[in-house]
Amino acid sequence: MDLELDGKVAVVTGASKGIGLAVARELAAEGARVVAGARTVDALQGLDGVNAVAVDLAQPDGPSRLVAEALERHGRVDVLVNNVGAVKIRLDGFLGTSDDEFGWALQLNFFTALRATRAAIPPMLEQGGGAIVNVASVNAFFQPDAATIDYGAAKAAVLNLSQSLSQEFGPRGIHVNCVSPGPVETDLWLGDKGVAATVGGAAGIDPAAVREQTAAGIATRRFSTPQEVATLVALLASPRTANVTGANYVIDGGLVKTM
Repeated sequence: MDLELDGKVAVVTGASKGIGLAVARELAAEGARVVAGARTVDALQGLDGVNAVAVDLAQPDGPSRLVAEALERHGRVDVLVNNVGAVKIRLDGFLGTSDDEFGWALQLNFFTALRATRAAIPPMLEQGGGAIVNVASVNAFFQPDAATIDYGAAKAAVLNLSQSLSQEFGPRGIHVNCVSPGPVETDLWLGDKGVAATVGGAAGIDPAAVREQTAAGIATRRFSTPQEVATLVALLASPRTANVTGANYVIDGGLVKTM
């Protein structure tokens, strides 16, 4: 299927690894001109169709600088993928999670998306439309627990923002959707300081056992891959799905049994 992304300009945040890197590659493979932002961009160097931009997206001006780079290079922004994010497991629960820790989660997982979107919408309106895809998480709504209380709240805010934007800007040609992954084979879950390692360390069990226990609750018995998530993101970024807006697509291998 031709996703009609050839020649489109796409901005991807948090693009140096995991889902973001897979999205940058997938959009470039579809012919898009990708402007990919992250603090470190070594993994992005040399990728055909990808311009790597070293930027700290957690800084208040970081997202707008990335969008400005795309406008300077290409004169337009057709697609924005808000992917940057991180989670820290809160082993002490709600009472052990400070205002500063909630603030950290909101800054990285919500305000980065808010600021990039604020920068991208005006040029999209001027050119007559565009697509915004926000990477949220099943933690926004599926069995929220104390260990991810700040992360879940931030991702829930992303979902709410996306639905509001879809209503306001849908009549003006901008479609806004979310992708909510469950466990994915990325450093967020499987890295040295990821969820499996943190939970395993606290419980005194091997991180591999945490992964196995988590996978046992998934219908497919496995984590999603970054490429699978990227494929869904690319589909929602496509003009072919321009009348899909305000939606949240879950990719979790059947982890969530009811909605």
